[in-house]
Amino acid sequence: MEFLFAPMEGVTDYSYRLAHSRFFPGVSRYYSPFIAANQTCSMKTREKEDVAPEHNSGVVLVPQILTNNADVFLWAVDQMACRGWKRVNLNLGCPSATVFTHGKGAGFLTDISRLDFFFERVFDGLASRDVEISVKTRIGVEDPEEAGELLRIFQRYPIAELIVHPRLRKDFYLGEPDLDTYQLFYEEYRGSLVYNGDIRTPSDLRALLRRFPDTKTVMIGRGLIANPALVRVLQGGEEIGNGELQAFHDEVLERRLAALQGFQNTEGKMKELWYYMGDLFPGSERELKRIKKAHSLEEYRAAAAKLFREGRISAGAVPRT
Repeated sequence: MEFLFAPMEGVTDYSYRLAHSRFFPGVSRYYSPFIAANQTCSMKTREKEDVAPEHNSGVVLVPQILTNNADVFLWAVDQMACRGWKRVNLNLGCPSATVFTHGKGAGFLTDISRLDFFFERVFDGLASRDVEISVKTRIGVEDPEEAGELLRIFQRYPIAELIVHPRLRKDFYLGEPDLDTYQLFYEEYRGSLVYNGDIRTPSDLRALLRRFPDTKTVMIGRGLIANPALVRVLQGGEEIGNGELQAFHDEVLERRLAALQGFQNTEGKMKELWYYMGDLFPGSERELKRIKKAHSLEEYRAAAAKLFREGRISAGAVPRT
């Protein structure tokens, strides 16, 4: 089985990906936080740095693009191709209000005819480009009945990989994935299908495979951020330990300090990481609070070291996602 690492803005940047791939091999492809391609056909410096080949050595990266304009998307494809990336992902899943109200991410799912025209233009343009396109989508915006029409559109085009997160936009990340609607994709989609959503433990994966036994690939985001060794555990390997997690954490920190030029630009990213990883340490709320309140690199290092020294990872802990 293949495991893909879903992107998360502010967390899975190239500093994180490089450290993760070194400490926890097993991920087939990492997806970059989305590049917000715009009408000016320009990229922010941090976006350029995040997808630069020299910053992703040894990592199989799939850059993710956020746009609803076919010409802009093709421009972004060219930008990724000139950097050596052979597959690009279209984001049709982001539920945030800012993205949604601009008709991008999950907001693009509100206009089926426009989405169809977008794909027609894109795949016509790809005839002269040596790049594959994958798509990450939700099952609709307000009603699961929307999934059928979306599926019909996806069937029309040579999408390299369709990644389905079986929630509606209105659900954000709450409630249970809608597996009944996902079954429609599982039974009828003719291309390469990837499941994404709430895989946090081996029992989650076993339950998925009982219902969808032909599943070949899953994408994991929040569960893998919460437990960086999750893929290894899903493959029957050892649970993560304090020392291993500390070494991984310290490398992420050092890489970010170097890339972002100091703790002021690194602080928020590290604390966001602890929002997820903290669930591995039940009963360590006081130590986690010290990390959250740290306002200098020295305070942060001391608080994190204390947690690793005195806290104990609970084997089999189910992270909050």
